[in-house]
Amino acid sequence: MSAFLDRLRQGLPTLMLGIRGSRTSEVVRMAHATGHHAVLVDLEHSTMSTDVAAQLCLAADSLGMTPLVRVPEREYGMIGRLLDGGAHGIVAPRVETADEARRIARACRFPPRGQRSQTAQVPQYGMRPVPARELNPALDAAAVVQILIETPAGIANADRIAQVDGVDMLAIGVNDLTAELGMPGAYDDPRVLDAIATAAAACRTHGRLLAVGGMPAAGLAGVCPLRITGMDSALLFQAISSAAKDAS
Repeated sequence: MSAFLDRLRQGLPTLMLGIRGSRTSEVVRMAHATGHHAVLVDLEHSTMSTDVAAQLCLAADSLGMTPLVRVPEREYGMIGRLLDGGAHGIVAPRVETADEARRIARACRFPPRGQRSQTAQVPQYGMRPVPARELNPALDAAAVVQILIETPAGIANADRIAQVDGVDMLAIGVNDLTAELGMPGAYDDPRVLDAIATAAAACRTHGRLLAVGGMPAAGLAGVCPLRITGMDSALLFQAISSAAKDAS
């Protein structure tokens, strides 16, 4: 069982730092030193290589943190490589159907539950060869699969997506959703709140967690206490801007 998911199910506030601009493990150590529990390595909105992503995941794992990787849209082939390289889970963007969610979930787990290619060595076990009969169920249980819903079609299919075996969490990307609805940044629009309520109902029915990104989510019914404190690039800009104002 994933300690990350268990923490969220207990309702404990869980801090996650997004990593898009950084390329070395110092940013992970800063996240750990400032009380973060997890990092989200973003391959959807960066030119970062899978090797760099894996090194960031290794640093997080060594510090007892949970490293998740947001993969590019429909890049199913890289999922196994990232998990083999030390990622604890995958965030899949712009999922609109149960079939898409099923392909992602199956890529994250070994047969018969999925189709992840067999390996014997992973960083979580110190690269010590482990028999498949021990390794497979342990990694299957620990893998985190978060499905990111960012379109009206995804919201309409939220109940079917939440039913998919192997899906642990749904998340709503509010920035993309508001853009898809033709009202970028209108977080308080009733359609956004209705979308969150629809996804929350699906998650309650099928025992999944729901996260919301892109807007303050504290107090929203049915939303788990996962808090993304920001993207490293945005936080760096804020710090540089503040320093420039103080120096002028």
